[in-house]
Amino acid sequence: MSKRLEGKTALVTGGGSGIGLAIARAMAAEGCRVIICGRNEQKLREAAEAGHGEVALETRTVDVADRQSVEQLFGWVDKNLGQLDILVNNAGVNIANRKMAEMSPEDWDRILAIVATGSYNCMRLALPPMRERGDGLIVNISSVSGKRGSDLGGVGYSAAKFAQTALGTTVGLEVGPLGVRVTNIYPGEVDTPILKDRPQPVTDEHRAKILKPEDVAAAVLMVACLPARAHVPELVIKPTWQPYS
Repeated sequence: MSKRLEGKTALVTGGGSGIGLAIARAMAAEGCRVIICGRNEQKLREAAEAGHGEVALETRTVDVADRQSVEQLFGWVDKNLGQLDILVNNAGVNIANRKMAEMSPEDWDRILAIVATGSYNCMRLALPPMRERGDGLIVNISSVSGKRGSDLGGVGYSAAKFAQTALGTTVGLEVGPLGVRVTNIYPGEVDTPILKDRPQPVTDEHRAKILKPEDVAAAVLMVACLPARAHVPELVIKPTWQPYS
């Protein structure tokens, strides 16, 4: 039986842990060639080796906030992959001091640079060949904080995710008629390493109630496995108990 993403190639930013790694493993299990990328080479290698040969992942280092670094990555993509079918913009960051009165200008710049500008930097270079051939998928891992501003996400994170949401929505309107699909996915609370940046420690009891990275990966895989004629512009996935209105 053939795998659903056999013959496809995907690039996942922030792929060394959490949601990004879960997405990469889910797609690789369906036959996709997957490259995980991030700033920490050792972390990427350890993530790739942790699959114990069950799924194959390739690694490349990149700082999505650094335009030159992203250009080097996509130069490698053009030279070595031939065609990029799927881009997953997952790189993200948050801070402990999330209130306007506490957050530094440097923290604001850092969050916007990684989440919003980082997604732009990657989309800018992924899109031209997708437009040319009239096919391709870009998935932005936003957040419910990119749909509803909240104290939980904080000022900088919410603003960055709103920007990422607008970027994906607007680009999707531009390229949809050409056959290129852009999907924004909005997870609620997820048990990932970014929880360490919460102002208050997260209890084991709370972790047990929230989403796991594999839950978000399943949503991404569903979108990625749809035929080219079908497009999911937006998808919200949250813990059952978490309010959303």
